[in-house]
Amino acid sequence: MNGFAMIQIRVNEKLYLKNPEDTELGRRIVDHGIKLIDRIGFEQFTFKKLAREISSTEASVYRYFENKHKLLTYLVSWYWSWLEYQVDYQTHNIEDPARRLKIALRVLAESSSFDPQFSHIDETALHRIVVSESSKSYLTKEVDQDNKEGFFKSYKSLCNKLSAIVSEVNPDFAYPRAMTSTMIESAHQQIFFSHHLPSLTELKVDTEGNEAVAGYLEYMVFNLLSVEKKEGKD
Repeated sequence: MNGFAMIQIRVNEKLYLKNPEDTELGRRIVDHGIKLIDRIGFEQFTFKKLAREISSTEASVYRYFENKHKLLTYLVSWYWSWLEYQVDYQTHNIEDPARRLKIALRVLAESSSFDPQFSHIDETALHRIVVSESSKSYLTKEVDQDNKEGFFKSYKSLCNKLSAIVSEVNPDFAYPRAMTSTMIESAHQQIFFSHHLPSLTELKVDTEGNEAVAGYLEYMVFNLLSVEKKEGKD
């Protein structure tokens, strides 16, 4: 058994009142919460509607999550931690940092695949939520307080891991963290634009699939790192 077997995704305990991973009801709340948000959108989503989906009471949902914003932030945080695990797993024992970075970029592009280790999490539906709704977890008036509470630690951890690889590829590059957060957001924006605002992108995700996003990220990142390296030598 390798070190990646039986992985458990950990999420900030302040995002929930009772850990949904500990009970069957909690896992059903997460499972059906993902499916309902994916189907009707975060604005239309309510705990009352979720309670009907799981044939339970609204009060039972509130025993796990204080409000729907905390549930969304929990789901997004889970996704970032799962994505970091995927990067670790797929780059394990690969010494060449350029190759590791290319693999990591493809993980970002292909991050909608189903993972059988987490039967109550539909990663494909969760990916669609992250693409469409994740910014709502931090574009709020409470963002500074939420940050102090550590709500975005999973996202920061993923960004730090990827920016460290960027710095290995080109130690002279001045903006590894800015590049990392930009490429993650860009991957999701391009998918969203391709589906809903196609005049804003050349990528055709429906027909070209993940290869379109992966190719775009690789082109953007490695060209910029190459230019920076050449300029640093002059």
